[in-house]
Amino acid sequence: MKVLIIEDEQKIAEAIKKGLQQERIIADVAYDGEEGYDLASDENYDVILLDLMLPRMNGMEVCKKLRTENNQTPILMLTAKSEVEDKVNGLNIGADDYLPKPFAFEELLARIRALSRRPQQTISEKLQAADLVLDTNTYEVKRGKKKIDLSKKEFALLEYLLRHKDKILSKDQIINDVWDYDANVLPNTVEVYIKYLRKKIDKSFSGTPLIETIRGFGYKLKSK
Repeated sequence: MKVLIIEDEQKIAEAIKKGLQQERIIADVAYDGEEGYDLASDENYDVILLDLMLPRMNGMEVCKKLRTENNQTPILMLTAKSEVEDKVNGLNIGADDYLPKPFAFEELLARIRALSRRPQQTISEKLQAADLVLDTNTYEVKRGKKKIDLSKKEFALLEYLLRHKDKILSKDQIINDVWDYDANVLPNTVEVYIKYLRKKIDKSFSGTPLIETIRGFGYKLKSK
């Protein structure tokens, strides 16, 4: 999962980002409305956490502009304001949920997960290709009956490949959607992690290899 945090209070933004990363969720941060709008328009996110009071472009404007442009990424508004009118206004212009500050991180996490499942019925909690199964709730990965241990980044990469199985994915696409926006990642880093995954989900098994290199284009995880 990949989340965008648009929050001008740096300590709050960084605390949320750190908490999400500990839950194996990729998180990018923007500290003003314009930067947040640009990221939300250019990148693919599962959920946007949007503060209401932002410099350069407030949260209401960001939300309204994204919805006008048919960006349907679920939006959870975060704000110190808790009046009914503010909630109604936010929901009326396209926000999906509303969480007043201060809030418990556990509640924020639960709402993010609920929103990430809302936009597409096809997003399931168990992702599968052939006899390989990844559970996004328990973080358990199995091929056949054998459990596979993955690092956080290996898990995120495999989840991404499974959500786009049978599609050719370039290294740039993988970097943009699996790594943090501000991470200094080189194309050969993708090669390294693909190699790690192959060793764990393909080479250790006698079945058909699932990860295929499409020379000159990228990689594809086959569904069969």
